[in-house]
Amino acid sequence: MLVLTRKKEESIMIGDNIEIVVVEISPNQVRLGVKAPKNVSIYRKEIFEVIGEENRKSVESALDTALIKEQIKAFFEHE
Repeated sequence: MLVLTRKKEESIMIGDNIEIVVVEISPNQVRLGVKAPKNVSIYRKEIFEVIGEENRKSVESALDTALIKEQIKAFFEHE
């Protein structure tokens, strides 16, 4: 992990078009601003993890549904 020291209103660049700006510093937290193209998704990590879990559940559900459909089709083909 790269660790950088920045002061208020200083920034770092990620690639050519993503800028992370230190907006505010308080004793318990740091506020960051993100400047990025609209096609770049930006999430807090805890939200990103929830989205990933929901996507996994959705894929599993779709796979379960596909399996059930195959089993029903096979059942009726053998009658």
